[in-house]
Amino acid sequence: MEGSPAAEIVAKGKARRFGLVTTNSITQVFSRRVVAQHLEAKKPISLLMAIPDHPWTKATPEAAAVRIAMTVGEAGKRNGILLEVEREAGLDTDRPEIDFSEQVGRINADLTTGTDLALTYALKANDGLCSRGMSLHGSGFIVRPEEAEHLGLGQRKGLEQHIRPYRNGRDLMARPRGVVVIDLFGLDAEDVRKRFPEVYQHVLQAVKPGREVNNRASYKDNWWIFGEPRRELRPALAKVPRYIATVETASHRVFQFLDAEILPDNMLVCVALQDAFDLGILSSRIHVTWALRAGGWLGIGNDPRYSKSRCFDPFPFPECSEELPEKIRAVAEELDAHRKARQAEHPKLTLTQMYNVLEKLKAGEVLNEAEELIKDDGLVLILKELHQKLDRLVFEAYGWPEDLTDEQILERLVALNKKRAAEEKRGQVRWLRPDYQIPRFGSDAEKARLKAEKDEARAAQEAMFPEIEPEAGKPRFPTEDELAETAAVMSVLATAAGPISIDDIATSFSQGRQIRKRVAMTILALMRLGHLASSDKGETFSLRRTA
Repeated sequence: MEGSPAAEIVAKGKARRFGLVTTNSITQVFSRRVVAQHLEAKKPISLLMAIPDHPWTKATPEAAAVRIAMTVGEAGKRNGILLEVEREAGLDTDRPEIDFSEQVGRINADLTTGTDLALTYALKANDGLCSRGMSLHGSGFIVRPEEAEHLGLGQRKGLEQHIRPYRNGRDLMARPRGVVVIDLFGLDAEDVRKRFPEVYQHVLQAVKPGREVNNRASYKDNWWIFGEPRRELRPALAKVPRYIATVETASHRVFQFLDAEILPDNMLVCVALQDAFDLGILSSRIHVTWALRAGGWLGIGNDPRYSKSRCFDPFPFPECSEELPEKIRAVAEELDAHRKARQAEHPKLTLTQMYNVLEKLKAGEVLNEAEELIKDDGLVLILKELHQKLDRLVFEAYGWPEDLTDEQILERLVALNKKRAAEEKRGQVRWLRPDYQIPRFGSDAEKARLKAEKDEARAAQEAMFPEIEPEAGKPRFPTEDELAETAAVMSVLATAAGPISIDDIATSFSQGRQIRKRVAMTILALMRLGHLASSDKGETFSLRRTA
């Protein structure tokens, strides 16, 4: 699509119309940007006809598993006819049966009519919190737990920080494989060889040969670490006990909490938020409706795709009264716990099965015998009730009526996005995680305001507990800024004569044991990022060289 010759010819007035047959991935983020450039140009083109998702007919079993899109363009601004497949049959015959529904109007870059989500803006409020998971570029990093024991897990000190539970899309929507992954981010090859020789030999044998034939120099040179270790995601996850994840391409848009110890695969989209309020908003009909339109569809299964840049970054979260967030939190926690409890009790039960049955129940369709069993094992009627309760609360949080159509929801979200973007230009940002985001992405005024708020809170705490007196002659631990906290702890570690304990670090500051918990959280974050070595069974810590 990029620089499409047909589109260029029409835009230059050398032809009146053109037609394209492409895969249905033309509606995905990169391609739609190219289409939008031509639709919004000074000399625009318009789409007169579009079928965004058409089956590939008379395909052989060996053929590529694709669906196609068909478009017709013309110079100028025109309305078009959008045809969407309603029914398809006999695709392997010479006479396939395909029924369409028809809509007339301006056809957008994502091959939809109506509200154009391409006209939205990424919001600063959502900065730095969403990312795809790790891209390994080497299946040898994945091992079974029993293999990990042979590689020294439980015997080599500190190795537990580098062999972690691992989840991909199938683990979340079907059944976890129970595998772990070797994560050596933050270590150089020599450090790995000396401290974890069994791991070094395994990666040398199972990963390095494949990396040596890779065209990217960084993959070859750093063969012992993941191809894409997500340096920008790791700090966001470092100080949270759990995070939200969804499968990038899946038949159902489901969000759930994962423990911070779990390392996510490249096909998971992660959101570094631990608050169940945020899980509730993302799991609601309002966000799912937005995500289905903004993210597009992909592949032969026509599964919805969740794109960080189009689904999360521009999405405006609600701002509501103090009572509603607590109610949303309670329902979201129950929803997450309910699904996990049903799967724990019935190990063969999958989220895909539960949501397939849920969709049939919502549509009023009759369940077969197998689906009735899934309904009973998964307590799907309770799942349905929890989603309904959550939707009512989230609509209330936005201040919108519950009976909005999908198109009306999108119209309001686009308008709210534009309002929030205008606010942010004036300096008003509704940060989702201000303690983490403001020190990294905020303005100087916001950083000063955050510091003042924390100083005020600290002063109030000291007034409540006057018996805790800061020790004179010691520096104060900078509790108003996560980055400053990290720098302060690393400074103590850098100047220590040897490995040092959390208690020793805390008492080197004027607040003493009062800040022990914050120091411990910082130490945990630095361990996850690979910046520290531990000794004495994790009782003391020291800085290590980083790759």
